[in-house]
Amino acid sequence: MKYIHSQETLDIPEGVKVSIKTRIVNVEGPRGKLTKNLGHLSVSFSQPNDNTINIDLHHGQRKNVATLRTVRTLINNMIIGVTKGFKYKMRYVYAHFPINVNLDKNKETNRWEVEIRNFLGEKITRRVIMHEGVDVETSKNVKDELQLLGNDLENVSQSAADLQQICRVRNKDIRKFLDGLYVSEKGNIVEE
Repeated sequence: MKYIHSQETLDIPEGVKVSIKTRIVNVEGPRGKLTKNLGHLSVSFSQPNDNTINIDLHHGQRKNVATLRTVRTLINNMIIGVTKGFKYKMRYVYAHFPINVNLDKNKETNRWEVEIRNFLGEKITRRVIMHEGVDVETSKNVKDELQLLGNDLENVSQSAADLQQICRVRNKDIRKFLDGLYVSEKGNIVEE
């Protein structure tokens, strides 16, 4: 069954500028600027007034109509990113061998590198390069906690996922060996 016309509406808050040209979305706000290419999706955008965006789809199957809500959520996450930002808190979990984490900023690429040592007492050093626009810092008041901060939700969450994945326990019973780095809290940098 084809749906003749489907539409989603998104409200833009004050202080945020959204411009869409050839399905490339630019969002500008107080915390910075984000760009996303949605050229692979067959949706059309219209702006009836300054603070609303309509996302339209004509003659789409059910799966095509599902992309409307996805596009709306992607743009909404960009708006939240340039107004409030995203913060992920990660905790180191270990039973016996304490995990050592070193943070270092690469001068050439201007990206943070996280170095994990002594994981399960292993001698190898695990290195994770954070995605672009993601800052890492250790918590001042909480022991064994990392904070990942950034404007782009996808980059922040993917960096957290990379850290968790590199500390997967292999060749052991994962019910007993719960060691690793895990996301303990998700939130915004600018608190209400």
